[in-house]
Amino acid sequence: MYGERASRVPGAVLWWSTAPGSATGERRVLPDGCMDVIWADGALLVAGPDTGAHVVRDRPGVRYVGLRFGPGTGPVVLGVPAHELRDRRVPLADLWPGAEVRRLTERAGEAAGRHPSPDMFLGAVLEEAAARRLHAAPRPADAGLVGAVVDGVRAGLPVARIAADAGVGERRLHRRCLDAFGYGPRTLGRILRMNRAVDLARQGAPFATVAAVAGYADQAHLSREVKSLTGVTLGALAR
Repeated sequence: MYGERASRVPGAVLWWSTAPGSATGERRVLPDGCMDVIWADGALLVAGPDTGAHVVRDRPGVRYVGLRFGPGTGPVVLGVPAHELRDRRVPLADLWPGAEVRRLTERAGEAAGRHPSPDMFLGAVLEEAAARRLHAAPRPADAGLVGAVVDGVRAGLPVARIAADAGVGERRLHRRCLDAFGYGPRTLGRILRMNRAVDLARQGAPFATVAAVAGYADQAHLSREVKSLTGVTLGALAR
């Protein structure tokens, strides 16, 4: 079971998931340019930005509640450059003071035992902690640049054009993207475009239409990119 809603933290999504209770299952988490703080059956961890699909093998009945930050926001809340967590899952205590994480874990554990909506209580605990940190963190001097990169790659603009429009060199743009997203603007663009394509396919759009709308050269290009980033075909993901 999976559900999500818009978070009270700007640009974030609160999500929750419970694995089936009958047998160990396997699921594929697709790269999305984001970072998450996750309560995973009693422990708090951070999921860094992925460059490919992350395969998770769930124990029966395990429960997750996560706060997924919008691209570029996670490093501000977590206090660490995104590239240091690329393709990694680490305990939150590796990034925040141990006493703070212990208090947060205790509050999350108490919330998890509440009914009828334990996931909502858990989510509120994570949102409160993230909002507090986001409010206290210094605003990056080039915060507008991060937003411009996201908008530019979603629009399919060349990196040189994005850099020129922002008034910075391509090397500086690349370094800033490593800190904000975990990888350069071209990789971010590939990942965001792939996610759009998968969403369209899951809505029932023909693959040729998906390729055209999402900005691929043709259906073969779409197929190669999806397989490269996720390890499976678009048809498998759509199903």
